[in-house]
Amino acid sequence: MEVSNRVKKVLFSPIRKLTPYAEIARKKGVKIYHLNIGQPDIETPQTFFYGVDKFKEKVLQYSNSNGEKILLESFSLYYKKLNFDLDSKEIMVTNGGSEAILFTLMAVCDIGDNIIIPEPFYTNYRSIAAACGVEVKTFTTLRRNGFHLPHKEMITELITPNTKAIMFSNPGNPTGVVYTKEEVTMLAGIAKEYNLYIISDEVYREFVYDELKHTSILEYDEIKDRAILIDSISKRYSACGARVGLTASKNPEFNNEILKMCQLRLSSPTLEQFGAANLINTPQEYFVKVRNEYTHRRDVLYEELIKIPGVECKKPEGAFYIIAKLPVEDAEEFSKWMLSEYSLDNETVMVAPAEGFYLTPSLGKDEIRISYCLESEALIRSINILKNALMEFSKRT
Repeated sequence: MEVSNRVKKVLFSPIRKLTPYAEIARKKGVKIYHLNIGQPDIETPQTFFYGVDKFKEKVLQYSNSNGEKILLESFSLYYKKLNFDLDSKEIMVTNGGSEAILFTLMAVCDIGDNIIIPEPFYTNYRSIAAACGVEVKTFTTLRRNGFHLPHKEMITELITPNTKAIMFSNPGNPTGVVYTKEEVTMLAGIAKEYNLYIISDEVYREFVYDELKHTSILEYDEIKDRAILIDSISKRYSACGARVGLTASKNPEFNNEILKMCQLRLSSPTLEQFGAANLINTPQEYFVKVRNEYTHRRDVLYEELIKIPGVECKKPEGAFYIIAKLPVEDAEEFSKWMLSEYSLDNETVMVAPAEGFYLTPSLGKDEIRISYCLESEALIRSINILKNALMEFSKRT
């Protein structure tokens, strides 16, 4: 029996595809430093667990399909603190940001339509689009420019009658870019001029460094009928396992269609929503402390990387990722070798080959994405292992 061509287009994650090789290393007793995945090691705020403890019902019932009232009101208050007026009726709770993207593409695109995104991009964008029967078109952003946006014409030349949306993450995963006010304004202008939706993934909003400012798509009243926000508590509160995300929009028709999708899967988990609702009470010092910690890790990682001969990278402006060019022809081959054949003092590192973050063939083949979700000492040790591995690999090849 054959499976569908649509599901065949869904790719295995380049972030997790080397897991079998990691298993080989573990069976040998090798310690692995995981630089491949954005799983924060920062403690989840206790406010989350207090929120769960407050749940005293004797029956764990289905939640409302659009989300628990207490959580919707909490999210609305969170955005009000950012000076964004979002009513709880304009927010739909989803099972993480990934489901929010899935529902959004199903709501705005038909099979055969396309969306435009900058590359490199979060790999699940491509797979979710494929699952929806939606084509992804990309314009390339460059490492030497810090992955900032190109000229408007490089974006608009991709637009066809079947183009329905521009989608991007800001701050960027996997690049760490923080788009300027002028860049977001350009994208908003394109969406209005060409009658497109604009989908902004802002899950890393709190992670912006060097006194830079984050610009949200919610700031533009002139496109409120086509602006769609994707958000999640996963990174902001180090609560990836809670799987609580959302879509938000001022477009009532869009929200009505998303509600259909929410009803289709019945509801999001109830207990996690009660925990998430109480996150609004997290002290501001938590965010200051976390931002300072990631800033320090970024600086440590960057300084260690640029010491390695042949490694090229730009210091990220936000999120907690960096893309680095290695002095190898095939970063995936090198990454597999580090796990299956190499160790330094019985330790090795796991990275994400960057080719899977691009759509254009051959781009990213000599690059890796590194997540700095490890403490600074572990990062220093990891990059020392990477440096020695590169020296050993060059002899081998």
